[in-house]
Amino acid sequence: MSYTELKQPGSADFPFALYQIDRNHPKYEMAYHWHAEHEIIRVLAGSLRITLNNREMTAQAGDLIYVNSETVHGAVPNDCVYECIVYTPGFLSMPGSDFMDGLLNHSIFVKEFFSHDDPETAELRYLADEVFTAMDAETAGYRFSVIGDVYAMLGWIADHGAYEEQLALQFRSARDEKNVQKLKRVLTFIRTSYDQQITLHDMAEAAGVSPQYFCAFFKTMTEKSPTEYLNSYRIERACRKL
Repeated sequence: MSYTELKQPGSADFPFALYQIDRNHPKYEMAYHWHAEHEIIRVLAGSLRITLNNREMTAQAGDLIYVNSETVHGAVPNDCVYECIVYTPGFLSMPGSDFMDGLLNHSIFVKEFFSHDDPETAELRYLADEVFTAMDAETAGYRFSVIGDVYAMLGWIADHGAYEEQLALQFRSARDEKNVQKLKRVLTFIRTSYDQQITLHDMAEAAGVSPQYFCAFFKTMTEKSPTEYLNSYRIERACRKL
């Protein structure tokens, strides 16, 4: 999983990808990134402090996190084991479904956090566990199981109103939304130019802010300096080539 997805997850005929992360994984700490795909994260052990477009939460073992399309997200694990499934929602398009149309045109957003101790979401978390199990097993029929269980998850979400409509989003801070867009621009610039010489001025220009303000802005948004983030990304890309 890259800082923005460099390629479609899985394959064209099955756009689902599973990532299993522990402290030995080179991307144990999830650097800030965003992508058009949806992502499902489950915590197996420890805790995961995750930020979604400036909204911070801490997930414990058994909790489920749903990352909507184009959400800037990053996470700091604490003695944590976690798994992620990234998938292309358009693959599951359903003509005539207002809910599915809303997901695809960004007028409906799945709720982001489902707690392990909430009995009302137990069925949804069970369905998610089935998706992760099938993805890991890769049996002869696992693709059918994955697609069926993801459809079942989305059906549960639609039936139980576990989503919010765009109208509700207007109450979020306009300043926060602008900052997220600035961060997206600089993260995209780093992704496409990491193998070239990049200066702080270049990154500030990509974000659309002054160089004097940029370092403080980036540190506030990602908890890393621009140089730390750039070096980390370069190391991660080098590891992928080994």
